[in-house]
Amino acid sequence: MSIGQILALLGAAIAVVLSGIGSSKGVGLSGETAAGVSTENPEVNSKLLVLQLLPATQGIYGFLVAVIVLINTGVLGGAMLPVTIEQGLGIVAGCLPVGVVGLYSAIRQGKVAAASMIMTGQRPDMSGKGITMTVMVETYAVLSLLVSFLVVNSIKLG
Repeated sequence: MSIGQILALLGAAIAVVLSGIGSSKGVGLSGETAAGVSTENPEVNSKLLVLQLLPATQGIYGFLVAVIVLINTGVLGGAMLPVTIEQGLGIVAGCLPVGVVGLYSAIRQGKVAAASMIMTGQRPDMSGKGITMTVMVETYAVLSLLVSFLVVNSIKLG
């Protein structure tokens, strides 16, 4: 296995691991709040689940970018294509946006979701506003997904 191939696989790992850490932290933060709010107001439990789910999307974005890397490098086809060091570095650079932004935005989104859960528990009619506030953080995760997607797909292998 060449250094370029190792770098390409490292890029895929960065995308999955960083965004996955962020999502698990964000989902955990909001889940702790959901548990507390549900004990006080069980009628809003389904609304809380929607809010808790939102920070999980960054992990999905990282997974998607990693799958694209694995497809583009031929790993999923059974035989990895040759990857130069420059191409490998390009793939790492392409995976960094979704990994780093996914890590940070999922944690922040979990905190906004937790605050929205408290608001929903006290005023169930405001759950839509809470979801909107939580989704606003998602914007930056989506932008990082697009950047990673474009960079990773611009690197032609083979």
